Amino acid sequence: MERTCLAVILAAGDSTRMKSSKSKVLHPVAGRPMIAHVVEAVASAGISSVALVVGRDAEDVAKAASVAGVGIESCLQKERLGTGHAVLAAREAIAKGYDDILVTYGDVPLQTDGPLKAARQGLADGSDIVVIGFHTDRPTGYGRLLVKDGELIAIREEKDATDAERTVTWCNSGLMAINGKKALDLLSRIGNANAKGEFYLTDLVEIARSLGGRVTAVDAPEIEMTGCNNRAELAVIERFWQERRRHQMMLSGVTMIAPETVFLCYDTVIGQDALIEPNVVFGPGAAIDSGAVIHAFSHIEGAHVSRGATVGPFARLRPGADLADGSKVGNFCEVKNGRIGEGAKVNHLTYIGDAVIGAGSNIGAGTITCNYDGVNKSETVIGQNAFIGSNSSLVAPVTIGDGAYIASGSVITVDVPANALALGRARQEIKPGRATLLRERALAIKAAKKAKS
Repeated sequence: MERTCLAVILAAGDSTRMKSSKSKVLHPVAGRPMIAHVVEAVASAGISSVALVVGRDAEDVAKAASVAGVGIESCLQKERLGTGHAVLAAREAIAKGYDDILVTYGDVPLQTDGPLKAARQGLADGSDIVVIGFHTDRPTGYGRLLVKDGELIAIREEKDATDAERTVTWCNSGLMAINGKKALDLLSRIGNANAKGEFYLTDLVEIARSLGGRVTAVDAPEIEMTGCNNRAELAVIERFWQERRRHQMMLSGVTMIAPETVFLCYDTVIGQDALIEPNVVFGPGAAIDSGAVIHAFSHIEGAHVSRGATVGPFARLRPGADLADGSKVGNFCEVKNGRIGEGAKVNHLTYIGDAVIGAGSNIGAGTITCNYDGVNKSETVIGQNAFIGSNSSLVAPVTIGDGAYIASGSVITVDVPANALALGRARQEIKPGRATLLRERALAIKAAKKAKS
């Protein structure tokens, strides 16, 4: 029978050091609130029940923590009296009788399911408490994990440690798994007889051992246990997240010429044999199929780029952009809510918004779809194998038929039938010698102004 588990996620901190108008756990990492990353890790560890301990921005935090398949119960912590006190804010949820209680933090967004599963396995193997630790070559300031004969005998805070104990490099992350059948009893025994008068979760080690319980520790990569207290640490976490995801993608077959310059979003999908050039930014909802090429300095959000399509350099794909196989959106182009058909080309200096472009069509430089009249947005439909000459303005709603030809510099306001030629520009006139006259007139006016002053 599979063990049941409740994850208690502590997310009630005031986040004073963030100096922000919103809760710390709402700040994004890779385009997603950090609390959502934590819930995702919990879900990956096979945990579908979460007690979310909240304080500031409680409703917003609960909303941000929503992840498919995870039931979340919000527990309000009215006072800040230490980590032990924070966990007991979820007393009612803990009392439901789960086999395992996993305590983690909403400001540790790099955590993955591996250490969480290992901690749960420790409980299954008979431990009452399993502490998640990490090894570091910079242990100063962390509580040290003191292990003897395979059991964790103490978490020693640095100020209380001996010189020998300070040489220990296995440190406390703060994450912990607790035997669910004993959790409330153990938590209720935590006292506050300390300098700050707070209830510390780490006291559970000593309490469980004094009652004859077994306490052990499992290891996690140091990076995964990185917490966030200020904007500088948020930037470090973002860097770590990006490095990890880029590495995963390159191992899956994605080519990145200068990976350190590519910025991914939490949901970015890139297929095998895609090529990503330097200085590309992916916002939420970007999907790049196998064999596509994203040239340098492009920005892609809410868009789909199909197999063999090319984008950029210096292109922007906004939400709703959908490029079919072998299509092209070139340099200094922007596409918003536009479907670019198979093999179609939007080469340069062009805006395509609320439009459908048929297969094989060519959109000349400087073309714009005039999709907004100040109140409503309308659609432009361009058929297959059409040719739109440079510097054309297509005023929506308008349809250009298959094989139609739009002369350069045209303003098109009515539908164009298939295979027709459309011209929408004023006739050119030439006035011989008029340029000389205009220059002389301008100079005379300038001289008169100067004489008067």
